[in-house]
Amino acid sequence: MSLAETVAVNHVAHDDPAVCRFRSHLLSERNASAHTVAGYEQDIAQFAAFRWGVESTPPFAWERIGQEDARNFLMTFAREGARPATTRRKLASMRSFFKYLQREGAAAANPFAGLRGPKLAKPLPKVLTIDEAKRFVQAPADDLRRRLKAGEKLTPEGVYSRLRDAAIFETLYSTGCRISEVMVLVWGQIDFASGGVVVTGKGSKQRLCILGAPALKALKEARAKAKEIWPDDADDSSRLFLNERGLPLSVRDVERRMKVWLAAADLPSDLTPHKLRHTFATHLLDSGADLRSVQEMLGHASLSTTQIYTHVSIERLKDEYAKSHPRA
Repeated sequence: MSLAETVAVNHVAHDDPAVCRFRSHLLSERNASAHTVAGYEQDIAQFAAFRWGVESTPPFAWERIGQEDARNFLMTFAREGARPATTRRKLASMRSFFKYLQREGAAAANPFAGLRGPKLAKPLPKVLTIDEAKRFVQAPADDLRRRLKAGEKLTPEGVYSRLRDAAIFETLYSTGCRISEVMVLVWGQIDFASGGVVVTGKGSKQRLCILGAPALKALKEARAKAKEIWPDDADDSSRLFLNERGLPLSVRDVERRMKVWLAAADLPSDLTPHKLRHTFATHLLDSGADLRSVQEMLGHASLSTTQIYTHVSIERLKDEYAKSHPRA
């Protein structure tokens, strides 16, 4: 439905008795905002133009509208390339309008009640490139080296916080774990000899995750510094990551620290710890890892959940193709 048609039937919102009553209902009973009411009125005006023509005038015979009229209205938007979210909003508007008319006895049935809107495409997860991931996970340790090389005096806690942050991000990127799974780990769960750690995921299901050499090195350095500062809080029963007071670090603390190091690495501040999990899976698949193996490492119950990362990999390949192929 064109904008011109919408403008031409704006009088529907003011002159049609049913629409006037519906507007009052929205404002008084549902406490809708003026913006919301205007959206409803626009959708109803577009339907009136579609069903009765742009030149038609109120009042309209809403009681004569059938499901075929409703379906054809929605299909028109789909054919004209409207976004699924737009079509779904118009469906919701008209469904609410006819529900009101039905309640008031002005319509025998709701022709939009049995219709389903188009499916909304799930947005693909945002992931870091290999270079961005490397730059980010190394940011705390690089910052520490720069400061020490410059002769800056840091407190033991200041040194530990950087070693700890490096260990957190290396662990998340190395294992693909959820942040909640990592923050409850204790030192006794880390097998430094084999480079493995058994974590407990959703549904209390346990799985084996792999710690790469950089993650193991970062963990050892963080633990050694913690032992210097809090000798009694770095044994096998102690949490891996502590705050500056020697207490277990919270998920919210990690999120705040992540923003600090994202800025230091010149990366978008809206990235979250979970994005490292997305990045882990995508980089494995990009490098040829088996989908089933990635499913096990992520702890997904269904393979279909893991398959979203194949779409991410395909999109990245298409981007590279478009940038590099002379006839893309």
